[in-house]
Amino acid sequence: MDVARPDLARKKRRRRLMISTGVGLAVAAVTIGVAQLKPAAPTVEKNSIWTDTVKRGEMLRQVRGNGTLVPEQIQFVQSETDGRVERILVKPGAQVSADTVLLELSNAELKQAAFDAEYQLKAGEAQRTKLKVQLESDRLTQKAALATLKSDAEQAELVAEADETLGKEGLVPLLTTKQSRAKANDLKGRVEIEEERWRIAGESADAQLAAADADLEKVRALLELKRRQLAALAVRAGIEGVLQQVGDLQPLQVGQRISPSATLAKIVQPTRLKAEIKIAETQAKDVLIGQPAAIDTRNGIIPGSVVRVDPAVVNGTVTVDVKLEGSLPKGARPDLSVDGTIELERLNDALYVGRPVEGQADSTISLFKVIEGGREAIRVPVKLGRSSVSTIEVLQGLQVGDQVILSDMSAWVGHERVKLN
Repeated sequence: MDVARPDLARKKRRRRLMISTGVGLAVAAVTIGVAQLKPAAPTVEKNSIWTDTVKRGEMLRQVRGNGTLVPEQIQFVQSETDGRVERILVKPGAQVSADTVLLELSNAELKQAAFDAEYQLKAGEAQRTKLKVQLESDRLTQKAALATLKSDAEQAELVAEADETLGKEGLVPLLTTKQSRAKANDLKGRVEIEEERWRIAGESADAQLAAADADLEKVRALLELKRRQLAALAVRAGIEGVLQQVGDLQPLQVGQRISPSATLAKIVQPTRLKAEIKIAETQAKDVLIGQPAAIDTRNGIIPGSVVRVDPAVVNGTVTVDVKLEGSLPKGARPDLSVDGTIELERLNDALYVGRPVEGQADSTISLFKVIEGGREAIRVPVKLGRSSVSTIEVLQGLQVGDQVILSDMSAWVGHERVKLN
């Protein structure tokens, strides 16, 4: 016969309750532990990144840009008058001297104008000669009249003096004496008037001849201008160099009509070149006249110095002119594309590292510093200072010997640690 044992049933229920409570606590603890675990660090291939070591020492600050070689002197040959292109004697690329005739123009109206000016000059010279002869003739006539008048005045003076002497002795009537004196005084006054007219006539003759000379000079200047314009129809280079182009925007053609002041040719001196380098406006603020530079023509590097910094910004760049101070390599010619590097300054005792992809001067960024013997890298804040083409100054966050990743790490922006494999 079975005996009921209620205490044993209670013990079994208590044991089951304790076991279920323990299992629940264990599951909760495991869940909390798993939730607190950090995500696993991603792995980055070492071959896909670029690193550099922080150094201390001399740091050379440079800026770099690209541009072209341009002539220091450009001669634009322009037309002095309108005309028609008759012949083109020299092609672009040819070596020319100052007297080389590049092309010939024609202008029938100009030839006629020169002929008319020459005729006017000859006619004016003849007219001046005629005027001079006429004035000389008038002067001689007036001189003769003045001499006659002086003779009459002298005779009248003698008669008056004689009558006055005789009148005192009562041999000549008083009226006759007075008439003789009046006539003598009248002729004397007329002589003074004629002498004044003689002087004025001389001045008048000089003025008329001066006016005629001025008219002749005007005609001579016109004729000289027309002759110079006729000579300019044979268009010459003006300087020694290389003919770069014939025409302005489009090449000239035989038969083409040219207007005054039109550009007929462009001549450059290929041995006297300078470099025009485009520098980003954010880097151009430290570029100064006199700073050394190096121009890479891809066939040699030419030393130079900055001679001009354009004050204007165009399309985000500043134009810097570099004077070339070395011999030009083969193939150097106008419009050749070049790269230019300008030395800004040398920092004697600077903490620096290779320039990161997103490293800008005077900024604070985060970089991955390599640790654990190159097995891992952690993100650290770094304050940057002055920058160069390939290096940048480190102000805070790194020490000499630290190795950092310089390549683009934006794919791991949410991670503070990466593994290097």
